[in-house]
Amino acid sequence: MLAVNALCLAPVAAAQDQPVPPAPEAPSRAIDYDVRIDAPRQLRELLEKNLDLMRWRGNPRLDREQLLRLVRAAPEQIKTLIATEGYYSPKVSADLDTSGSKPVVLIDVAPGDPVVVGDVDIELRGFVPFDKGSAPIDAAALRNRWTLPVGARFRTADWEAAKRGLVRQVAQTRFPRAQLLDSSATVDPDTHRALLKVVIDSGPDAHFGGLEIEGLKRYPASVITNLNTIRPGDEYNEAAMQALQGRLQDTGYFSGVEVSADMSSVIASQVRDLKENEGATQQPPSGPAVLPILVRVTENKRKNVALGVGFSTNTGARTQAEYDDLNVFGKRMKSNVLYEQKHQAAKAEFYLPTTTGGYNNSFGTGYDRLDANGQITRTTSVHAKRAWGSPLLEKTLTLEALTEQVTIDDLPTTRVKSVPLTFSITKRHLDSLVQPSRGYIVNAQIGGAFLPVLTDEKFVRLYTRALGYKPVGDAGTLIVRGEFGAVGSKDKNGVPSTFLFRAGGDQSVRGYGYQQLGVPVGSAITGGRYLLTGSAEYDYWFKPPWGAAVFYDVGNAGDNFHDLKPKVGYGVGARWRSPVGPINVDVAYGKAVHKVRLHFSLGFTF
Repeated sequence: MLAVNALCLAPVAAAQDQPVPPAPEAPSRAIDYDVRIDAPRQLRELLEKNLDLMRWRGNPRLDREQLLRLVRAAPEQIKTLIATEGYYSPKVSADLDTSGSKPVVLIDVAPGDPVVVGDVDIELRGFVPFDKGSAPIDAAALRNRWTLPVGARFRTADWEAAKRGLVRQVAQTRFPRAQLLDSSATVDPDTHRALLKVVIDSGPDAHFGGLEIEGLKRYPASVITNLNTIRPGDEYNEAAMQALQGRLQDTGYFSGVEVSADMSSVIASQVRDLKENEGATQQPPSGPAVLPILVRVTENKRKNVALGVGFSTNTGARTQAEYDDLNVFGKRMKSNVLYEQKHQAAKAEFYLPTTTGGYNNSFGTGYDRLDANGQITRTTSVHAKRAWGSPLLEKTLTLEALTEQVTIDDLPTTRVKSVPLTFSITKRHLDSLVQPSRGYIVNAQIGGAFLPVLTDEKFVRLYTRALGYKPVGDAGTLIVRGEFGAVGSKDKNGVPSTFLFRAGGDQSVRGYGYQQLGVPVGSAITGGRYLLTGSAEYDYWFKPPWGAAVFYDVGNAGDNFHDLKPKVGYGVGARWRSPVGPINVDVAYGKAVHKVRLHFSLGFTF
């Protein structure tokens, strides 16, 4: 039986423990040699990285006598190295072949059967009795989460990781000072079994105290306290602190946020107890430790200006300026001016500090002008918005008051006023929010103008859009997209055009111009009551981050369901996963218009 202590030797450490041949006082001629290792691939790579025979190749101080010493020492070093991979009964040979023009060290390794875990004994010490309703930590629960189970191959790296993970699991809830007191792995080379034992001490039971905030200079403490859902007396939980840190980072007020438990009182108490009870039996703590929550923040610059240029095949060349002020009458202000060839906009938004219930309230105003397919739309609006949830499940409620002017050809300009209310919910389940390759995202909206207050025409509006990603093989991704919209009203003319539907463009039906599909009025294309589109795309990543795509889009917009005659677009594209997001270049053929159109987009848009 072999006893392996708590700190098993790592491969590099084992290699470094092997004696290094000393340099001779009068070195003879240096010797050049090759090494051939006959072993399973995983073990061969391990030996090539750590074996002294490999490290000393090409050293001008190494002579023949020293090479022979390395060859003689190699079998024991090999056994030590491959033991870290679970092989304790190998057959190893190392010989020097000098029959050729260049000496060759021949190493043969037959690892035999690996050692597997035969039993796991987890011993808990110091854990206080559990109160009614609290989450227990017991040996059975920890054993279920133990990452080196019975029957698994016993590897040193896995053994060390399992112990660290076990302590980590205990320390994340209620017992942050948990530590590994002892561990052992008893290996029987004859039966190829390892008996594992782990002893964990919980340390003191811990509950949260109050908030201690450092780093605030310009902003009130309510910016932080309103986001804190942890109450004094709650059981210690690391996930709760991580959630608070994430919420603070998302506010935009801080360039750096660190949320941690203040352990100084626990450590001081332990040191004091050791001094008072020196030589006596250690007694468990009489009550839970109280850990204040320490929040350290670094405030962002109050004022930031950003300038940008770009291009979109939807709306043309673009210049943009953004101004962000984190304290305008105690509120954060974000403003933006956008100029594109077909689209111009200016807006300002004021954000209130997040409430204790997790609501993000804002209000603002904006002006928007869009020239698309013969229709010029000018919209002026004020709005108030409430947002809550998380990036994975986001909800918003928006109340607007807007006036809109629409000009088509030489027809008289129409003016519409409306006060719509819209509820939107977005569900995301993606492997990446920036460059997704698996999962889905769904958005649903319901709203309308329901009261005859500053409203020319009452209406109700439904809209939903879904996007899905599914890996296909080792290098492919299938992307499917669909959207549906409907507006109900007595008279369409009183509904703001921004609440009606048009299709076509980069994120809709490719092969057609931006918002080219809709209801013809004169030489223009206007919005319809209904929208239905769908898309299927296959991306193949032949040399990541580079890829190619084929796609098929279909859809239309109209005032009646029978007007939704599908317009088809299909084509090919190039893909590049850039650091700032995916860049897509598509060449699409619009079947209904018999034209080829180039589409360009940057980033993941939904």
